[in-house]
Amino acid sequence: QVQLVESGGGLVQAGGSQRLSCAASGSIFYINVMDWYRQAPGKQREWVAAAFTSGSTTYVESVKGRFTISRDNAKNSVDLQMNDLKPEDTAVYYCHASIIVLGEASRSRDFWGRGTQVTVSS
Repeated sequence: QVQLVESGGGLVQAGGSQRLSCAASGSIFYINVMDWYRQAPGKQREWVAAAFTSGSTTYVESVKGRFTISRDNAKNSVDLQMNDLKPEDTAVYYCHASIIVLGEASRSRDFWGRGTQVTVSS
């Protein structure tokens, strides 16, 4: 029906950069928000950044100034550019989107990608 597929991730040294991408496909009528979450080992999933259809963006305090989220509404995609990475950024990163599916009127549903591992070595 609707799928989110992430790409990017891997191993990087502290201070380095990585770019994550996420593309949504399927029976999409409208995407409200696309955002990124992360989950470190032994911790709860944490919201990282969001990009709204309007173009506005917002970030968790710990990544402000280092991460940039960007969205392409025409392609139903969202990227997360991560700079100055720190060991504490190590986590599985998940793409999330709030989507109105074709034929479901104005009802919005949550969809998740499978996650991509980002490991930052010190």
